[in-house]
Amino acid sequence: MSALRDLLSSLTPLGRALLALMAAALLVLPYVLNSYLLTLAILILYLAYTGQAWNVMMGFCGQLSLGHALYVGLGAYAAAVLYAKFQVGPWAGIWLALALCVVAGAVIGFLAFRFSIAGVYFALLTIAFAEFTRIGFENLSWVGGTGGLFIKVAQRHHIDLLNLRGTPAMFYYVILALAAAAFALSGWLLRSRVGYYWQAIREDEEAAQALGINTFLWKMAAVTISAAMTGVAGVFYAFYYNNLFPGQVFNIEQSIEIILGPIIGGLGTLFGPILGATVITALGEGITNAVNALGFDIPGVKQVFYGVALMCVIMFLPDGIWPPLARKLGLRRKD
Repeated sequence: MSALRDLLSSLTPLGRALLALMAAALLVLPYVLNSYLLTLAILILYLAYTGQAWNVMMGFCGQLSLGHALYVGLGAYAAAVLYAKFQVGPWAGIWLALALCVVAGAVIGFLAFRFSIAGVYFALLTIAFAEFTRIGFENLSWVGGTGGLFIKVAQRHHIDLLNLRGTPAMFYYVILALAAAAFALSGWLLRSRVGYYWQAIREDEEAAQALGINTFLWKMAAVTISAAMTGVAGVFYAFYYNNLFPGQVFNIEQSIEIILGPIIGGLGTLFGPILGATVITALGEGITNAVNALGFDIPGVKQVFYGVALMCVIMFLPDGIWPPLARKLGLRRKD
């Protein structure tokens, strides 16, 4: 609650009004959107959630991960296997997903920080773990291998929240709740003592050590918290799409989609991942549909747009879209 009060106090009256309006709009969206736009809204919220998770590690603590699809895949397979093979519900499967992702994050973090692997080499290490995990799952026939793992889709006329079976509107509210929880958790972390430790490490690790901050411990905390949050997204991914292929769920393309939202929206901010996910998803889908409507078939047009958008942000808005937008509209009392 104190984090929420701090957040609201940092906003101007206009900022608080727009935040309340956004919350109200999000609650009623399933009643006014068609099925395609509702699917798009679910994707935006999914990327906003995963963006917040990655932002904890990179935006708050300065540890660049390019292999966050690893945690999506581990969380997705953990819950899906329990459900498909042992009839264990997804809410119980979340705990296995959290455990696996925390262990994976801890292993990567320990190897990197113990042996002083940092910067681009740390990023490459995260990619390597995601890639050899993908290869491992492709050769693991018990979970389907390259043929994929499928969750039975029950045709229901009612919502079964216990087993995450139901309508698209139900999935929308589930991911909305997760995105709101990630936003609140990120706000609390950012304004807590650990958040200040992370920001000190991000700005100058040697200076943080000189001040007595245990940089190894707090970097490990950032990695494991981010991994755990992303693993929960994997559980949602599995039960929303109902099929898992290692080449898709562990693919570096998914890692890139996760990180684009925070970078374009505003790295290290709370609203940046939400704004960035909205912009890249809406414009990416819009460009794809426009190209198809003109009768062209251009493979990878969305990826080209992502690259152009990232280049433009780096050149003209190095802090992302949110900080200058908030200043221009007078949404925040202070930066």
